[in-house]
Amino acid sequence: MLRRLVTAAATVLALMLPAPLGAQASAPDPGLPGAYAAGYVDTTVSAAGRSFSARVHYPATAAGNAQPVATGRFPAIAFGHGFLQSISRYQSTLAHLASWGFIVIAPGSQGGFSPSHSAFADDLNAALTWAVAQDTTSGSRFAGRVSTDRLGLSGHSMGGGASILAAARNPRVVTVANLAAAETNPSAKAAAATLTIPVQLVAGERDSIAGVADHQRPIYTSKLPAKQLRIIRGGYHCGFMDSSSLFCDSGGISRATQLQISKRLLTQWFLRHLAGDLAYDDAVWGTPAQTDPAVSFEGVR
Repeated sequence: MLRRLVTAAATVLALMLPAPLGAQASAPDPGLPGAYAAGYVDTTVSAAGRSFSARVHYPATAAGNAQPVATGRFPAIAFGHGFLQSISRYQSTLAHLASWGFIVIAPGSQGGFSPSHSAFADDLNAALTWAVAQDTTSGSRFAGRVSTDRLGLSGHSMGGGASILAAARNPRVVTVANLAAAETNPSAKAAAATLTIPVQLVAGERDSIAGVADHQRPIYTSKLPAKQLRIIRGGYHCGFMDSSSLFCDSGGISRATQLQISKRLLTQWFLRHLAGDLAYDDAVWGTPAQTDPAVSFEGVR
């Protein structure tokens, strides 16, 4: 009887005490869809003397086209597409970011055979300027919904390089995270050397179009801290898109696997460095990041 009473008392005490730190519930997995439905709208962005079509993905009350924006204020990210790629090839990644509470503007400009990298960078910054203006524009679906001091940049390949150029021109940008960033003209490597904001470069180990050695690593090396180079093992250039196009490469993992990994990396980075959520600091910089079997880690804070 005494043993039973002691056991019962111990059980009650254990329930009353806080759980050990390692047993506390972990932050939600950013590789899975977030808490918001993903809405989208096609629009014309006119800002900073520039005008172009764009698709905007955002946290919504229901999934789909032109749905109401969810309650709250959300950071804004401008995302640049790759060379000759439609923004529709990135739909799953942009919708994923929206489900985690980000407004993502993807310009459709510079889609021809002779794009201007410099102009594309200006378009990305114009997209952010437009997003900020929408917050105080009467009648805009985004009125009162934009965290105007939380602006980020992203992109794939040419758009990834342009995101570095754009950040070097825009002191309001808080952070950059991109996919298979390509060297650009003017040089993304040179632009990276001027940046002190946190930058994450996500790369594919088997990228044969904008390979790590010739593109992401020189940008990473020139960048001042804080910075990361995360290389997806078996990843490839076109594995960052929802579907392949002409002249695409292939890798050692499936597209679905690579997309899930890249969505996780982008989302946890933006949660930590754009939304300021410290719950994801360990996932971005700590042991989970440094021992990830799917992604190599190089980084300096």
